[in-house]
Amino acid sequence: MTASAREPRRVIFTADGPALVEGPLEVVTADGRTLRCDRFTVALCLCRRSADYPLCDTSHRKRRRTAPED
Repeated sequence: MTASAREPRRVIFTADGPALVEGPLEVVTADGRTLRCDRFTVALCLCRRSADYPLCDTSHRKRRRTAPED
């Protein structure tokens, strides 16, 4: 199957958590590592708190962002 014949990947941004990407997929990190994820949904960390960055380990749940005060 050619790339043009495949369905596009869906990326879902959550309010206070990771970006959810329909898998399987490969993630190439800034340092050149390639991570292969064969799950049907992969959570990518957006807060950079994950010990397994760029994959989410739910570290965002430990500290919630607070709304800016006026």
